[in-house]
Amino acid sequence: MRWLQRHVRPEQVRELSLLILIIVAVIIFGSLISGYYTARTFNRIASSVAIITVVAAGQTLVVLTRNIDLSVGSIVGFTAYFTGMIVAANNGLPAIVVVLIAIGMGMAMGIVNGVIVAWGGVPSIIVTLGTLAIYRGLLIDYSGAKTITTESLPKWLVDLPTTELFYIGSIDMRAIVVIAIAVVIVFQLATSLLAFFRRFYAIGSNPDAAALIGLPAQRMVFTAFVLSGALSGLAGFMTLARFGNITVVAAQGLELQSVAAVVVGGVNIFGGSGTIFGAMLGAVMFGTLEQSLFRLGISEFWRDAVLGLLILLAVASDAVILNRLRALWARSGMTLVDKPATLPTTGEATR
Repeated sequence: MRWLQRHVRPEQVRELSLLILIIVAVIIFGSLISGYYTARTFNRIASSVAIITVVAAGQTLVVLTRNIDLSVGSIVGFTAYFTGMIVAANNGLPAIVVVLIAIGMGMAMGIVNGVIVAWGGVPSIIVTLGTLAIYRGLLIDYSGAKTITTESLPKWLVDLPTTELFYIGSIDMRAIVVIAIAVVIVFQLATSLLAFFRRFYAIGSNPDAAALIGLPAQRMVFTAFVLSGALSGLAGFMTLARFGNITVVAAQGLELQSVAAVVVGGVNIFGGSGTIFGAMLGAVMFGTLEQSLFRLGISEFWRDAVLGLLILLAVASDAVILNRLRALWARSGMTLVDKPATLPTTGEATR
């Protein structure tokens, strides 16, 4: 058929299959859990997915450059606590100032990661594993074993997670969910349309060729970590708003969840392909499983095991299933595109 001859990217295959799996999961859990198909269930899943989605968007940018950021959980936890302390002491601060403080703190931590990885030449997994521990240690020292409580926060911040901006049918779209959707839309469009963001794909897909045409690889890797830190800072603000009570273990384990969302969403762990939208679908899949298994009374340890299994299956599918699809479609005349981006010309590279 003529329409089958169009170019199809690997992440499109993953995204479509993941969307189908999400629908199947919802149907299965709906048959097992009474009262599952309600707006309350959607709001629970959406609220848990929102924070993971924002962090996963930043993680995607890093993974596209063949790196990984394991410090995001600690950045989220530190910015949530740091911002909470400032707001608790200054309840009159405007909302935009509070958000900018969180983003700025996350960006500063991302800069540290970016400088060491991009110009220090240290593997990102080593750097961010170290800063994961350092940032968490700073949080423990900074907090002095004290807890941020909802009583000390301004009313607008406490009410933010339940603030309804508009409705889609009978489902209310809350502020924290709209923030996550806005982040996905902005960065999906940026990585699809803007030459600057397309460099992430070029560097990750073929670093040697990117270097030959003069792409600023170090600067782009640095930028990816800075953006990841900034989005983690925004997620820290969202964490503060959603939970209110923030301790030194806030957002612990979020780094694994973000990596799971990214790789399950079709972003190649070896860089060069994937989308922000796919990472969001991965976050939705994880959030749906987490909340549904919780309502079934499944232990959190088994939920973590399911998350680990999803990561293994996602990576294995890139190496096995998609390779077989390439061979099958090659015989039928269809092209499965390995890279969603072409290397910019020399003129584009210098802009």
